[in-house]
Amino acid sequence: MKLKRTTRDVFAVAAIVLASAAVSISPPLKPVQGLSIDILTALRWQAFGRTHDPLTSPAVVVAIDEETYRSPPFKGSPTLTWTGEIGRVLGAVLEGGARVVGFDMVIPTSIELSEIPFGEGKLGEKVRGFDRDFLRALAAASASGRVVLGEILRGDEPIRPSPGQRVAVRQQQNLRPLNVQLDSDDTVRRLPLTFAVNGAPTPAMALELAARALGVAPEFAADGTVTLAGYRIPGRAPGTMTLNFAGGADDIPTFSFADLRGCAIRNDREYFRRWFDGKVVIFGTVLDIEDRRLTSKRFATGIEGARMPRCGPAEGMSANAGFRISTVAGVYIHATAVNNLMARNAAVELGRLPVFLIASLLAALAAAAAWLWRPVGAVLAWAAMIALGLAGATLAFNQSLVLPVAEPFIASLAALAATVGFRFVIADKDRRLLQKSFALYLAPHVINRMLSSNKLPELGGETRDVTVFFSDIEGFSLIAEKMSPDGLMELMNEYLSAMTDIIEGHGGYVDKYIGDSIVAVFGAPADDPDHAANAARAALDCCTQLADLNGSSALFRENRLAQRIGINSGEALVGNFGSQRRFNYSVMSDAVNLASRLEGANKFYGTTIIASETTVALAGGDFAWRELDAIRVKGRNQALKIYELLALSSELAASRQAEVANYADGLAHWRAREFELAAGCFDRSAATDRPAALFCARARELARNPPGEDWDPIRTLQEK
Repeated sequence: MKLKRTTRDVFAVAAIVLASAAVSISPPLKPVQGLSIDILTALRWQAFGRTHDPLTSPAVVVAIDEETYRSPPFKGSPTLTWTGEIGRVLGAVLEGGARVVGFDMVIPTSIELSEIPFGEGKLGEKVRGFDRDFLRALAAASASGRVVLGEILRGDEPIRPSPGQRVAVRQQQNLRPLNVQLDSDDTVRRLPLTFAVNGAPTPAMALELAARALGVAPEFAADGTVTLAGYRIPGRAPGTMTLNFAGGADDIPTFSFADLRGCAIRNDREYFRRWFDGKVVIFGTVLDIEDRRLTSKRFATGIEGARMPRCGPAEGMSANAGFRISTVAGVYIHATAVNNLMARNAAVELGRLPVFLIASLLAALAAAAAWLWRPVGAVLAWAAMIALGLAGATLAFNQSLVLPVAEPFIASLAALAATVGFRFVIADKDRRLLQKSFALYLAPHVINRMLSSNKLPELGGETRDVTVFFSDIEGFSLIAEKMSPDGLMELMNEYLSAMTDIIEGHGGYVDKYIGDSIVAVFGAPADDPDHAANAARAALDCCTQLADLNGSSALFRENRLAQRIGINSGEALVGNFGSQRRFNYSVMSDAVNLASRLEGANKFYGTTIIASETTVALAGGDFAWRELDAIRVKGRNQALKIYELLALSSELAASRQAEVANYADGLAHWRAREFELAAGCFDRSAATDRPAALFCARARELARNPPGEDWDPIRTLQEK
């Protein structure tokens, strides 16, 4: 297979994916993120049409509409003078069997309170009792809890109904907030369920109406969640619900107030029973420009003016002009909320983490398409993916689950563009970027061979004589426990970088990092006849470098490190190991396992560098070694002699040479079963030499308790 775009850096593409997903949910794009609900509402409307028969809607609207304002007796009359007619229609609706009536409109004053001069007195005095019929209707309905007036909370100066109306409905007992929640793009997608009034949670208008219609009180939890008749109302934020608007214009049955007023005058009780029995009725304005809101229904509105069958003849009535507009009257927000609560189908939004994960998945798929195909093919694949995603999200939304649409679209488009750009940037620099990127993972020899053959690595290997270098940090678990993850990462990166530089500087190849351990090979993949000597030099330099770091680096001074190194030479299989799709250039043989055991043997002897006798024989005379012991390691029956690497021969101090001589004498006596003499030799340097102290104690114990004739001077190490 020829080297093409498959050589791109996977980590860079992963970073593109994560960055694209993070950007898609970032605060600056918050206005765009809300479009998910808007788009899904429109798609569901186009795909499925009506989700329910309007006649089954629990909520209906009595609309003070343009027709009302143009019809007598309201035409040319201020709304303050309409209270008697509102009371007439309210009484007829309640008599028709409405469960509860709410007002999505506030009449904050009364003509009876007017202080405008009129004749010899004031206008309010001349019309005293003007609101009597309206107030009586309110009082009668409030006695049975079948009417709720609205108020608008705004700091310390709420907009409330006139004092007479508040008294008629028994003050706060039948008064509820009408406030809605606006997103950053001035769109209503969610509705508050509760408000704090006088320090106590107060249900919003929609929640109150639904609760009274169901005959139960809402339950408020400490975490802000609200439960109604066993239905735990979902909300992205505590105390809110996400509105689930239906599409079109006739999902909420709507009656013109002017028509109902005529019907009430004619006392057509059958009409009111037919359309209002068992319903939640909301009075509100439905006008062309007043009290209109952008909602998540903005792309799925219909032709306004659609109304339920009229009670009276249409002659003389001014029909609303039929046109489509992206806003809806505020009364439909509360009516929709009532329907959602009673049907238990409020929209369920996902949290930020699931949205991020979905955006990451789509971004990863888009990046993969850009990785595998040419830009045109990648764009077509991305478009198909988006189409499938929209279809799936629409199906989910038909079950009231809001899957993110805008965030995955933004993330996948950004990942697609960034990955295509990344690919083009490196397209004519394959050779240099291949060498630079793979240098982090492969030995230069392997990279050069791969470039020269113009082929990707293949599975397979060869047997070679190598030296395996295995190092580990002493007490790493204790160090990791007391450090923060960031601090530990910084410490290990600095340590591994320094050790790797030394190993590679001596011709070694770092095979892998296993936590704090380093596995390196000398003699492969590049030929190195001095692989044992180079491994020994690298081990000494690693110890020197670590001592310098412990003294010069503030991070290391706080967490002084000590390392253990095992070195072993022998035949090993080196090459590409793994599966057909994923493999590493590595080394495999018993020589590797033995190097690991020798590193672990340092724990027992209190040493830093232990090598096998094979390595010592190959390394030559430039190094100062001392034979430590003859051991059997776990997993091997054959005994081997092990040696401690002390220094370069030319740099070994005289005092250290004396310790080595004493140790050699003691070891010879030990093997000859002359334990008293051995203890005497080891004791000369036991105070400063941990292996000597260990053997001294062992020799004295055996001197006191001589072993049998079958005693074996070979030590068996059971630990790895």
